[in-house]
Amino acid sequence: MNRISVSTSSRNEMIDITRKVQDVVSQAGINEGICVVYVPHTTAGVTINEGADPSVQTDILSWLTKLVPSHQDPQTNFHHSEGNSDSHIKSTIVGSSVNLIVSSGKLSLGTWQSIFFCEFDGPRTRRVYVEILGNRE
Repeated sequence: MNRISVSTSSRNEMIDITRKVQDVVSQAGINEGICVVYVPHTTAGVTINEGADPSVQTDILSWLTKLVPSHQDPQTNFHHSEGNSDSHIKSTIVGSSVNLIVSSGKLSLGTWQSIFFCEFDGPRTRRVYVEILGNRE
C-alpha cells in the first residue's frame, strides 16, 4: 500500500491530488487495472470532480456548508461534543474512497476530471492510501 501525505491550510478545503495518485500508478508499473484511493479519516474525504475551474470546488464547499452548518451556527444542535460534527457529516456525504480504472498505465479520468482530497476539519496533515490492483503487460 502506498501513502500520500496531504497538508491542508484551512478548515474546509479541496486539494487536487491527481498528479500524486498518477505518480503512484506510474511507479507501480501496472498497465491495466484498478486504482483504489482511500482516506482513513472520519473528518475528510475524497471525490472526483471538475479540476479545470476552481469555482467548482468553491461551489461544492459552499453548498456543503449550507447543507451542514458548523457548530458555531446558532441553529445547529449537535450531540457530538468535539465541535466538529459538521466535519463528520460532510465526510460521510462525500465518501472515503474512489475507484479508478487504470488503462495503459494511466488513470482513466474524463477531460475535466481531477481527484480531490476534501478537508473538513483542518488545517491538518493527512494521509491518503493508494492501492493498485492489476497486471504488468
